Amino acid sequence: MSARKPALGFIFVTLFLDILGVGLIIPILPKLIEQLSGGNVSAASHTFGWLASLYSLMQFGFAPVLGSLSDRFGRRAVILTSLLGSGLDYLLLAFAPSLPWFFLGRIIAGITGANITAANAYIADVSPPEKRAANFGMVAAAFGLGFIAGPALGGVLGHISLRLPFLVAAGLTLLNWLYGMFVLPESLPVEQRRAFDWKRANPIGSFVALRRHSELLGLTETYFLISLAHQVFPATWVLYTTYRYEWTPKEVGLSLALVGLMAAIVQGGLARKIIPKLGERRSIIVGLSNATVFLALYGLASQGWMIYGLLVIGSFGGIAMPALQGLVSRCVPLNEQGAVQGALASLASLAGILGPLLATGLFGYFINDKAPIYLPGAAFFASSLLVLFGLLLALRAFKKTTPAATG
Repeated sequence: MSARKPALGFIFVTLFLDILGVGLIIPILPKLIEQLSGGNVSAASHTFGWLASLYSLMQFGFAPVLGSLSDRFGRRAVILTSLLGSGLDYLLLAFAPSLPWFFLGRIIAGITGANITAANAYIADVSPPEKRAANFGMVAAAFGLGFIAGPALGGVLGHISLRLPFLVAAGLTLLNWLYGMFVLPESLPVEQRRAFDWKRANPIGSFVALRRHSELLGLTETYFLISLAHQVFPATWVLYTTYRYEWTPKEVGLSLALVGLMAAIVQGGLARKIIPKLGERRSIIVGLSNATVFLALYGLASQGWMIYGLLVIGSFGGIAMPALQGLVSRCVPLNEQGAVQGALASLASLAGILGPLLATGLFGYFINDKAPIYLPGAAFFASSLLVLFGLLLALRAFKKTTPAATG
């Protein structure tokens, strides 16, 4: 098993550099859309929601295809194709003169955005079953570290020019692609690969395939609701904190850097100790209970300084997702990991289609003069309820599975 360890390091660096590029544009993209929308915050929030949903719609349709392709041809090709597509997308957005170009860019990025699907399958390939939950946490740590530097740097660069972060993101992502071309090894042996099948390589077919593993159904329902609830952060964080607390791009970037730091600490470090000690089921329960409470508190926070304390303590809810992914991955054989991860990616993408529309819609509606009540935190309250429902579904799923299967 020791010979496999360097592969995890390669995938860690690849995802770190990839999310660094994504993080660069987060603090400035809503502001740029606001400018292109004539300065109307409510209209910009709806446009931003549609852009995020379009990206997720593309992933919903193509993630199963790319997941199944990775089962047939290996993970490496899918990861590298995704990185190249993302880099070209950033270049397109850097020079996009109007909103329609942003919609085109989101389509391209969504089709090629299979990093997570292939990366999770990659980790499942090289990790023994008992260590998968902890290693999935390491992926979250890579994302966290990327969000430490990315949003903070993006906020600073955004002060110079709202277009500059796109150019920097393009350069970093394309360098990441070159890095992977030379050093990223393949994780799926040729003898473990399986034929490509269009019946599995589509969203409906991938969901039907999940039904063959009855123990997965309750867990995937919870996975979907968690993914749906957490869309409130990428969809409304910049809009919400800018509107309610009058934060600048720099302040938004620093808050997102704190999110990344805590994700790296909790999901990349502490989760590797907490999950084995608590077990996967208890880790899910503790994590989702934490998320239910703190999502509501984000909506209740009346002062910007309160957010920082909530981010630190609320980050411990992050142990739920790697524990859940660990359970799911242990239910299927090695040569189905790509398909299953593709199905999960489709669920996350479906959440990404619905979530931004729900979150930005609630935010835009409840800050509008026509709303029956002024409630800028409405999207966070709705997300809290979704996580609570996901927790209840997880508890029901645990009763239908044996302790050996659920850790």
